[in-house]
Amino acid sequence: MITGCFTALISPFRNDAVDYEGLEKIVDFQIQNGINGILAVGTTGESPALSWQEHNTIVEHIANQCRNQCICIAGTGSNNTKECLEATKHAQKAGANAVLLVDPYYNGPSSLEIRREYIAPVASAFPDIDIIPYIIPGRTGTKLLPEDLAILHEEYENVQTVKEATGDTANVKRIRELCGPDFSILSGDDALTFDMMTNSVIRCSGIISVVSNIAPKAVAEMVELIQMNQLAEAREISDALMPLFNLVTFTTTEKTPFGNVVCRARNPLGIKVLVSLLGMPAGRCRRPLGKVTQNAMAIILETVRSVNRTHPEILKPAADYFDIDIEERLYHQSNLEGLCYETY
Repeated sequence: MITGCFTALISPFRNDAVDYEGLEKIVDFQIQNGINGILAVGTTGESPALSWQEHNTIVEHIANQCRNQCICIAGTGSNNTKECLEATKHAQKAGANAVLLVDPYYNGPSSLEIRREYIAPVASAFPDIDIIPYIIPGRTGTKLLPEDLAILHEEYENVQTVKEATGDTANVKRIRELCGPDFSILSGDDALTFDMMTNSVIRCSGIISVVSNIAPKAVAEMVELIQMNQLAEAREISDALMPLFNLVTFTTTEKTPFGNVVCRARNPLGIKVLVSLLGMPAGRCRRPLGKVTQNAMAIILETVRSVNRTHPEILKPAADYFDIDIEERLYHQSNLEGLCYETY
């Protein structure tokens, strides 16, 4: 079973090109702080904004660095099955241990079609690599249903894990009911992980985390403590991390000349701002993702300053590894340059 804490790694950029030197550093930072595995070029890694050449090269770098140290999961999902097959072939050759297949976005196939025309062909063509369906209807506009996932699990030995990010407890319970106790469910939502892992019916096996980009040790410890049934200690870490979990995607109300609007800072925007703010390799998101608003930056600053004040141990591993002064990074205005819009 694929279990534990996995980081949905950002793709660092420098002058809008992939920063491979920075990538090597952030992967090593993850490994040194006890992560069980790394997801390369998922949503957090800005897969929609990468060329396939960049995509494949990042997978090669991460798979090579993870070899014999932790699991590498490669994001190879697409809304084009042919592309997915080609990307999975490359990932397996590069040495990835598993591939993540997000539900096909935009063209929106039915669950039957996702099963028959997308996941099944990949699982059949590559029986020696784990296939992890990724269910996130809020982004894709479609959804692999628990019933079809159960059929896949029954028919293919390499479909033993799912990344579940529906936010729907009933859906996760249905997956557990149909797929059985030995099927691995990974939380795709940082903020729900403690509850999903400790729920007696759901029993999630771990998390593919966004916040572990900056706090791998704390998130990994939370997951490990839950696995050891040390729930009080795990709850303390979860509560300490929750303000950061809530920054993965959040909204602000912004004033415009024509009235107020709601502005959504959606993953990976918030985490990349945080990583940049802390002085770690990141760069800004690729367009059309941009910067955060002034209001969003105020929320980010207030949150991370509070977490560092009350639980400095969360950010200490990053400070130690990258040799950064957290206080200086969080309180000097110059460190905000280029991270937020001047006006709406």
